[in-house]
Amino acid sequence: MPVNLEKSWLAILRSEFESEYFLKLKTFLEAEKRGGKPIYPPGPLIFAALDTTPFPEVKVVVLGQDPYHGPNQAHGLCFSVNEGIPHPPSLQNIFKELNADLGIPYPKGGNLLPWARQGVLLLNATLTVRQGEAGSHQGRGWETFTDQVIYHLNEEREGLVFMLWGSYAKGKGKHIDRNKHLVLESGHPSPLSANRGHWFGNKHFSRANAYLLSRGHTPIDWML
Repeated sequence: MPVNLEKSWLAILRSEFESEYFLKLKTFLEAEKRGGKPIYPPGPLIFAALDTTPFPEVKVVVLGQDPYHGPNQAHGLCFSVNEGIPHPPSLQNIFKELNADLGIPYPKGGNLLPWARQGVLLLNATLTVRQGEAGSHQGRGWETFTDQVIYHLNEEREGLVFMLWGSYAKGKGKHIDRNKHLVLESGHPSPLSANRGHWFGNKHFSRANAYLLSRGHTPIDWML
């Protein structure tokens, strides 16, 4: 897997690609590829979240867990799906909350690329998955890599908004400095959590924009 990464992120993360854990991860991914089962997202899109949202341009960070594991769904941005793909349940609930919070109409497409281009880093903890097998690439090193992404954002930037949805994201973001950044926490948008009242009404989208405005930054246009 060649390292072809947006230059600002590459400058920060270059040493990770040379570390022992990442070399083991690379060996694992090469073996997976030889095994013949599709890996998602496609190779050129594995680092799409970082490639689309350069380090200096990050305003908001949304933490996901795994890429979608169905055909043609994942394209490297957490919770996002390619155009023409039905919206997974969590994405449906994200759009419902967006409508309730800001009055934005429920969108036809589920591609969140317009958010990423405005500074919303849509980062999964694990950047690859085997087709049809959720969690199949967890514990192989990706989590260490994405922990470093969060570490550098926390340490070297100020005034970011971190959206931590569900217990996994909250755990991954537990070391974020609440004095430097706004940390918004709620339940996960999955139906199990949302239907128990842990997602709807969190107003994270309007709260993020209010914070960005208070710091003199352009808010995110959440319309798709």
